[in-house]
Amino acid sequence: GWPERWDRIFVAPELKERLLSDLLLSLKHRARVSAVGLPIHGLIVLAGPPGTGKTTLAGGLADQAARVLGDPILFVDINPHSFPSQMLGESQRGVARLFERTLPDLARRGRPTIVLLDEVESLAVSRAGASLETNPVDVHRATDAVRAGVDHVSRSCRNVTVVATRRCTSPAANRCI
Repeated sequence: GWPERWDRIFVAPELKERLLSDLLLSLKHRARVSAVGLPIHGLIVLAGPPGTGKTTLAGGLADQAARVLGDPILFVDINPHSFPSQMLGESQRGVARLFERTLPDLARRGRPTIVLLDEVESLAVSRAGASLETNPVDVHRATDAVRAGVDHVSRSCRNVTVVATRRCTSPAANRCI
């Protein structure tokens, strides 16, 4: 189960505590706090090299939050590999539907909700490394839809927190988490 996986993730205990505190703050208090006074965005990004346990950490984090809250939370696991399409514009439309309809519909249930967006780079490419020559226009549109969608959910669904994982292979990757 998740508790055993959580215990086997080797990161500094302070990091686990901080991630859990940030998630609990977002889930418990974001709806009651002014976005201007204390801007809690509702997004946690775990970045690091492949195989370092980002996805396990995200799942364990959701499990720990559920245990601390004692209330049933809704855990939504998004498969980003189901969105890319060969049809022009379809990737963007699918991502937009997720953030504009599906997640808000789930949020209306009123339960604290954690959305795991694993391997977010499958949907949203880095703008610094993207070009129209190497990435089709649909990839750029899907990236824009993800960015706009996360902002939309953050503003309108204050009981939802998105936990995204991002593979990064730069030498500074050890500092990404």
